Amino acid sequence: MSFLIALLGGIVLGLGAATLHVLIGRVAGISGIAGRVLSPDPSERDWRSVFLIGLVFGGALMLVIAPGQFAVASSSPSAIRIILAGLLVGFGTRLSCGCASGHGVCGISRFSPRSLIATLTFIGAGALTVAVAG
Repeated sequence: MSFLIALLGGIVLGLGAATLHVLIGRVAGISGIAGRVLSPDPSERDWRSVFLIGLVFGGALMLVIAPGQFAVASSSPSAIRIILAGLLVGFGTRLSCGCASGHGVCGISRFSPRSLIATLTFIGAGALTVAVAG
């Protein structure tokens, strides 16, 4: 059953990313979308806002459909560790001029060499971080 759910999730994500790219020529990289949502250009601001609203709506819908998947583990990290981790991810994203979603989902689907290298770097850095901090 978990195999089918993972497959469905990948299909939905792939369709969403492909639709955004084919219909309006944009890559579904969340840091770029969120980072420019306050653009002075209304056409840029509008599609980015609608995309982010769709993410929130999709999450809310899944909370209704599968509330057990949103349970918080009893050994959750402290708020300070979560904030620090978020800041480090944001800093790394800015340094790499990209984000894991844009490179990992959209870039790999287009067989972009830059995205393949970036994704392997993200995964490697994450594995190293877990090994050192875990």
